[in-house]
Amino acid sequence: MIYYLSEEAVLKWLESPFLYNIKKDELYELDEEAFDFLKDCINGRDSDDTSLVRYCIDEGILSEFPRKTKHPPVLKPTVPSLRYLELQITNRCNLLCKHCYIEDKDYVELSINDIVAVLKEFEEMQGLRVMITGGEPLLHSGFEELNRILPLFSIRKVLLTNGLLIDRKLIEKLNFEEIQISIDGLEIAHDAIRGKGTFKRAMDSIRLLKEYGIDVSVATVLHRKNLKDLERLGDLLSEMDIKTWTVDIPCIVGRLSSYEDLALSPDEGGKYLRYGFGDDLHSSSPGFGCGVHLMAVTARGEIARCTFYSNRNVGTIKEGLRNCWEKIRPVRIEELECDCDFLEVCRGGCRYRAELLTGNPFGKDLYRCSFYNYIEKSK
Repeated sequence: MIYYLSEEAVLKWLESPFLYNIKKDELYELDEEAFDFLKDCINGRDSDDTSLVRYCIDEGILSEFPRKTKHPPVLKPTVPSLRYLELQITNRCNLLCKHCYIEDKDYVELSINDIVAVLKEFEEMQGLRVMITGGEPLLHSGFEELNRILPLFSIRKVLLTNGLLIDRKLIEKLNFEEIQISIDGLEIAHDAIRGKGTFKRAMDSIRLLKEYGIDVSVATVLHRKNLKDLERLGDLLSEMDIKTWTVDIPCIVGRLSSYEDLALSPDEGGKYLRYGFGDDLHSSSPGFGCGVHLMAVTARGEIARCTFYSNRNVGTIKEGLRNCWEKIRPVRIEELECDCDFLEVCRGGCRYRAELLTGNPFGKDLYRCSFYNYIEKSK
C-alpha cells in the first residue's frame, strides 16, 4: 500500500527535525529514522509496517491519497528558530478599547504582495504558526484575497479578532485553522473597556464558530472590573469547548491613560494569572527567556521582537525576515535578575513588561513574580 504525508502534516527542521500537524497544532520531535521515513512519504512510499502506519494515519500524519499542495522545503533555520510570527496586517479597528496599546492614529495596512512575501519567507524559515492581527484584521481592504491564498502556506493560520464582524457567510469561506477572540470578563466588565453590546456579539461569534467545528481560543486581559468574573468565565469557556484560554495583564503603554483606573498592581493582579487553560505554546528551547521563537511585523512593515517593541524595530520587511531575525539577540535565562525555583517554567515572564516595570531589560516581571509567590504560599 502506498502512503503519503497528509495535507495537514508538514516536516520542519527547527533546532532538530520535527513533524508539525497544522490542524491539531501538535509538534512531534523526530529521530533520524522517523524523519527519513516520513520524508519518503511526501511523494508516496510503500510500507508494510502496519503498526507505525496505523498510528500515523490515526494521528492525521499519513494518508492513502497524495497531497494537493506542494510540501515546502525542509531547510535548517537560524538558531534559535523562528516559529511564531505576529503579522499585523492593518491598524484600522472598529473599536476603541481602553487597553489598546496601538498609538498610531494614521490608517495603514500591509499590501497583499508584502503579506505574501512575508508568509513565503516565514514558511521557508520553518515557521509553525502565524497570528494575523490588527487593529481588526477583517477590516483589511484585501482580506478576501488574502483569505483565498492562505491554503498555499503550510503553516497554522490563526486569526486574532474582536469577533464583531463574524457571520455565517464569512465563516464558510475562512481558511484559518484557529480563531482567537478577546473576551475581557462577563458582559458588564467586557463592555466597560470595549463598548456596550460587544460582549454579546463576541460570544455569539464564538458559538457560531464552534457550530462550524472551528478551533476557538480566547484571550482575556485582567482589569479591576473583571476579577470576580474569572471563575464563572472559565466555566463558561470550558462548557463551550474553547481550545485555549489565555489570561494576562496588559502593559500600560500607548494610549492607555484611559485604562489607568482599571489597572492592577503586581501585588493585586499577579495571583489572578492562575486562571486560563490549554497549552498555547510548544516546548521552547531550554536556557532562553520568554519570546525566544517569536517575532512581529507591524502594519507599517516594521519588524520587532514582538508588537510591544514596535517603537524599537530592528528593520523592515524590505530587508527580509531572516536578516531582521538575526539582529534580535535572544535573552538567556542566566542573564536575568531572577533567582526563584520557578525560573525554568516562567522563563522570566514578559520581557517588555519587566523592562517597563523595572527599567532593566534583564529585570523581573513583577506580575509573574507575584503569581509564583501566590502559588508557593498556596502549597
